[in-house]
Amino acid sequence: MKYILLFILLLNIQTLLAQDSMRKVPALRNTLPVKIDGIPGEAAWSAAAAIDKLIQQRPVFGLAENEKTRTQAWIMYDDEAVYFGGFNHEETKDSISTELGGRDRLGINDFIGVVFDTYKDEINGVGFYVTALGEQVDLKYSLNNEDASWSTVYQSATKITDSGWSFEMRIPYSALRFSKNKIQDWGINIIRRRTKTGQQFTWSPVDPNKFGLMSQAGRWTNIQNIKSPLRLSFSPYFSSYLDYTPDKNGNQQSSNSVNGGMDVKYGLSKGFTLDLTLIPDFGQVQSDRQVLNLSPFEVRYGENRPFFTEGTELFNKGNLFYSRRIGDRPINAGLTGALAKDGKGTIITNPTQTKLINATKISGRTSKGLGIGFFNAITKPQHGYYSDSINNEYKVETSPWTNYNIVVLDKTLKNNSSVTLVNTNVLRSGGDRDANVTAALFDIYDKKIDWNVWGKIGNSRISGANAGKTISGYNHELNFGKFRGPFNFEVHHFLADDKYQQNDLGYATNNNFNVLGAGAWYKVTKPKSFYNRLFFQARINYSQLHFPRRYQSFSIGHHADAQLKSLWSVGWNININPEQQDFYEARNWGSKFKVPGSWQAEGFFSTNSAKKYAVSFEYGIRKSPKYNGIGNDLSFNNRYRFSDKFNLSLNTNMGISSNDLGFAFFDNVKRDTSFFGLRDRNTVENSLFVKYSFNTKMGINLQARHYWSRVVYSKFFSLKEDGYLQDINNIDPHNDPNINYNFFTVDMVYSWEFAQGSFINLAWKNLGEQASSLVNEKYYRNFSNTISTPHANNLSVKIIYFLDYLDLKKKRKK
Repeated sequence: MKYILLFILLLNIQTLLAQDSMRKVPALRNTLPVKIDGIPGEAAWSAAAAIDKLIQQRPVFGLAENEKTRTQAWIMYDDEAVYFGGFNHEETKDSISTELGGRDRLGINDFIGVVFDTYKDEINGVGFYVTALGEQVDLKYSLNNEDASWSTVYQSATKITDSGWSFEMRIPYSALRFSKNKIQDWGINIIRRRTKTGQQFTWSPVDPNKFGLMSQAGRWTNIQNIKSPLRLSFSPYFSSYLDYTPDKNGNQQSSNSVNGGMDVKYGLSKGFTLDLTLIPDFGQVQSDRQVLNLSPFEVRYGENRPFFTEGTELFNKGNLFYSRRIGDRPINAGLTGALAKDGKGTIITNPTQTKLINATKISGRTSKGLGIGFFNAITKPQHGYYSDSINNEYKVETSPWTNYNIVVLDKTLKNNSSVTLVNTNVLRSGGDRDANVTAALFDIYDKKIDWNVWGKIGNSRISGANAGKTISGYNHELNFGKFRGPFNFEVHHFLADDKYQQNDLGYATNNNFNVLGAGAWYKVTKPKSFYNRLFFQARINYSQLHFPRRYQSFSIGHHADAQLKSLWSVGWNININPEQQDFYEARNWGSKFKVPGSWQAEGFFSTNSAKKYAVSFEYGIRKSPKYNGIGNDLSFNNRYRFSDKFNLSLNTNMGISSNDLGFAFFDNVKRDTSFFGLRDRNTVENSLFVKYSFNTKMGINLQARHYWSRVVYSKFFSLKEDGYLQDINNIDPHNDPNINYNFFTVDMVYSWEFAQGSFINLAWKNLGEQASSLVNEKYYRNFSNTISTPHANNLSVKIIYFLDYLDLKKKRKK
């Protein structure tokens, strides 16, 4: 018994010592006026709480700041906002790294920011940053995740001098979520980066050998009598488009449109916000980086629509939400072509996207750590039109009324732990399929946040007239690992049965898998002779079909990277893959393809990004000895900063493969018979990025991209029942699978923030696409042909005006 009592006493002493070592700063109320001009010289700042003596986070953890480059900061609050200001000392003005990159882009800039954990759950937080040139960056933090898409409205200003740069911030309570307690303590940390030296400092030490950012924060204590204001804002927009689109003969057809709509944000309570978009307009979003897809799975594209990227961290839990499903290709888009073909007619029109009518998000967190998220979106029906052989026109519904819904409940627990329930639901009118996916997630740490058990258990249910009876599927992901200290490891088991489906609102390449694997890594965070830090990782995976139980793949991999004292980064990757069984490449379920064994190796480096000229280079080689297959991949990225306002990047990616083995075509008579081929594939992608910023509120961005991929088959095989290939001598000329594909885009946007949160955007979008079986032409001829072919052009203007209810109320009183 005495040993148990002694153990409990030691635990209590350890807890008290940990609490005593936590850095704290008192919350002092301000009653004097403050002008946010970047110079904290008013009398109010002399009475604010001081924050200094920052600790180096990297490259050498634990070192105190140099006196000559020290940070002096102050923090205070009043009835409406939090005020954060100070001075970042430098020996010379040239020591400061600066570039006008635009909002939410840290780039190479020196910056300073304050991070708050208002509920002290040690998991979730928000950060408000300002660069030396005065550009803002706001971030939302969750466990091991940083969300740069989240945006709010706050004031900031900076001033560069010969001995450093000063800053001021005013963060209104409308930008924060906090409890209604009369007296509160918040988690807090201060983060400063000096880019040219590669140094990052924090006020409360953030040990790289410990897991979590917010769990290592300090405390802002004794905040009294603050109230969350009414949070209501409107962002009405007006847009106009002029389109020039080539018809099938290459003649340009013009059309124009005028649109209007509005985004609304409303604070339902201190912790919850409603986001609503009415008649949304996404016409100015960046073009997709389309590629020639030879795989049996769809390409996953990034999300560029702001409404679906901002504040979606709750909805992304469990990886069940792929927002591109909303407004995607109509579910029955192929029906128009099939009916036209059966009637020996032609397609008149066939929409490639569904139309979003509105979308709503409600999200927030209670004072007891319960996060609640609700998302709903509605798309309208789409119709295709075709004519038969005697020119009778017909209409076919390719997408019905559809409702997309997500509900998330996320409860934070002690020691950075959490449990989550996620439900996604898709309801379609009429006879099309409905889908529902429910998943329970858990993420459990021990008291010291050394050991971690996490995972997911999910169920999918597909129903509807076309689906027949309800189909129920099962999926789980189980993980166990250690994440404290220099040596870490994890083991995992992933399983999905052959009925599990999540692609109505999520993304998955396939179901029916049983995967067992492990990874281990070792990190050296203490700089020595030539490096600042080192990282080594090894991983192993074994995969089977779940039903019927069959071997799929086995792989071993190794990764290493380092940051050198020069702030260059270098590293390599190695992968070994013995012979595999692929049940998808044949595009015919029940068929298997014996993928020959292969290995891959690559090396990479990148130079110091703070320099005017920065470059990154990567080269990889892939070999498959059985058919003498070899692939070479090269990536070469250049960036030159002409000034703080103007920079240019030119990036090239090349892939050259010979004797690559894969699916070629189906038999014209028996659609269930697959033929494979050896192919040579050349792919070249060149991208140009040009950015000019007139000031912190106005700039021009141009992105141009040309993608070319040529595939030439040299030999063909039939797929045998055992999964191996058999030579064939002749093929039907109608089955020629050779392809030459070009895709060219230009996105140029002039953006002016003429008032806080209000923008005028002028955009030009250009798109050209070409696909043929003419594979003899070289790259430059392809580029020339793509440029000269008729392109689709889009010119647009969009005005977004931000209206805050409280500001309107103040103006009315005046």
